[in-house]
This record gives sequence, structure tokens and C-alpha cells, in this order.
Amino acid sequence: MTLAYSPNAAALLTFAVAALCTALVVPLVRRLGLRWGLVDAPDPRKQHTTPMVRLGGVGIVVAFSLALGLTWVLGGFADLAPDKDQLIWTTLAGALCFFLIGLADDLFALPPLPRLGGQLAISMVVWNEGVRIGSIELPMGWFGGADLQLPLPDWLSLLATLIWLVGITNAINWLDGLDGLAAGVSGIAAIGLLSVSFSLHQPAAGLLAAALAGSCLGFLRHNFNPARIFMGDGGSYFLGFALAAISIVGPAKGLTSVSLLLPLLILSLPLADMSAVIMGRLSEGHSPFYPDRRHLHHRLLRTGLSHRRTVLLIYAFTQWLGSLALVLVNAEMRFLWLALATAVLIWVLVSTRQALQRPASSSER
Repeated sequence: MTLAYSPNAAALLTFAVAALCTALVVPLVRRLGLRWGLVDAPDPRKQHTTPMVRLGGVGIVVAFSLALGLTWVLGGFADLAPDKDQLIWTTLAGALCFFLIGLADDLFALPPLPRLGGQLAISMVVWNEGVRIGSIELPMGWFGGADLQLPLPDWLSLLATLIWLVGITNAINWLDGLDGLAAGVSGIAAIGLLSVSFSLHQPAAGLLAAALAGSCLGFLRHNFNPARIFMGDGGSYFLGFALAAISIVGPAKGLTSVSLLLPLLILSLPLADMSAVIMGRLSEGHSPFYPDRRHLHHRLLRTGLSHRRTVLLIYAFTQWLGSLALVLVNAEMRFLWLALATAVLIWVLVSTRQALQRPASSSER
């Protein structure tokens, strides 16, 4: 019996192997980075005060690949039609190429425009190979009618795909400003995509999401505050592109596009943060790539929140948004998950408010 007969077991195995491999590989990457002097020096815009290795993305990519390779060998993708294999390989190849762009930036500090140009070029190749937003679904079933699927002309499909892939990639990259933030949000988003994919009978996309979620969890073992290693642009580019591509890889039976409403909801927090930052920079006459401290996590830190509490607050909102996506796809026990996510969010908000009031109360005494 192969894993094809048990998608849940395949997802669990993929998740566990990815988490374990990442947890084991990342310390080795850190030691090599320290030996070769490949570190990120502190500066006024950054939170760390000592040089940090920023090659953790290498461990994420290696573990992700090993987990998926094992799942493939054990038959986890057996139900995928042979002529559709290229979409899985295209997603993996695109994620690897984005990782290489980020790794080059980590090593050689590339200017923003060459990085953006490379991202657009790779996204165009990926689109040409079939990983594309080919249609937009209108969920008319919510109103008692049949869902409408509107095909997009090629030029609009290309534009939408480029914006989606490059936009989410850079949203995750810009979120990587605090220990554990990008890895945690990406992991929560990947779990959301895993749940939604299985609810929509998309096991291939679900297995990719499981490997991504496991890699993020394993990396958090070394990246949560106080971090011992950073993922770098290589890691954040890889996570961002993988999340974006997984969200538009459709069902295994046909691999057509699915509604973007669900991944848009799951990833709405980093996307909203990126949009607000870009608009703020443009309104002041700066380039969208102008470095500053106007990201959501910077604003929360300025309110007096600690590093860890800021990260946990963003985690809480992300997991609540993911639970809303489960409700929209009518997943099993969806209202239970929504209730639990809401309870977690309320608890984090209440404890955060108490933490903010505590210094004020102490000063009054």
C-alpha cells in the first residue's frame, strides 16, 4: 500500500519529515555560516545587536525537498496524472529559483531592481509552464446559485499571476523583521492552505503545503526569539513564492485554478502590511524599496510591546484569518476551529492590553 491510499497519512508524514530535517540541518548551516563569516551585521533599522548568520533558508529548502522526495517515492503523488506532473515540478523549480535570487542578495547585497526583474522573469516562465491564474471563481453558491468561473484572457492571466507571485513573495520578505515572524506566519498560512486544499480535494497542493508548514515549524526551533539564525532573503523568497504558487495549483484531478479568495484571506495580513508600507512611502515621495520602520511589527513595537508579544499578536490574527477560510470552504469542524481561533485571539488581545497597562500602573505608584 502506498501513501496514495491515505492522503492524511501522506500529509502527516511530509509535515513531520520536513520539520525534523529542518531542525537537524539548520544548526549545521549556522556552524558553516559562522566559520565562513557569512553573517548579518547589526544596524539602526534591525532588532539584533550581534552578527547573525542569515542562511537559514538553505536548511528550509533542503528539508522541504527531502520531505517531498520521500513522499513522492512512497507514492503520495500517485493519483496525479503523469501529464500534470510538470505543474508540481514547475512550482518546485520556481521556488528554488526565487531562493537563489534571495541567496544571491544575502551574499552579495543585490540592488532592488535586479531582484525584482529576476522575480518577474521567473514568474513569467512559471506562468508559461501552466502555474497560472487562469480564471476567477465567483462563489455564487453562497447565494443559492451555481458558482461562476470566468476565464481570463492570456494578458490578464499573466498580469494577475505576476502580481500574485511577486506580491506575496515580497510581502513575506518584508514581514521578516522580527525573530520568528516570517517563519511563523508562513507556517500558519501553509497549515491553512493545507486544510483548504484537502477540503477542496486538492491533495497535491496539500502535500506541498504540508512540507512548507513542517519546514517552518522546524526552523522556528532555531529562529524564535531569541533567534540563533535568520532565514535571510533566500528563505523568505522561497517561502513567499511557495505559498503563492501552492495557492494557485489546482485539484490533482485537473489542476485548474481555484478561487483566490481563500489564499487571499489567509495571507491578507502580510499583503495589507506591504500595501500600507508602499502607499506610505509613495505618499512621501520615496521609492517603494526605501528602507524605513513603518511595517506593522515596527508600529507594534513602538506601542511598547515586547518582541515576543508583537510576534504572538501577529500569529494570533493570522491563525484567526486561516480559520475563516475553513468556514468558507465548509471544512469539517469548521466552527469548532473558528471558535478555538477566536478564543486564542481574544486571549492574546486581552493579555497584550494588560501588558501595555502594566508599566503605566507601575509608574503611577
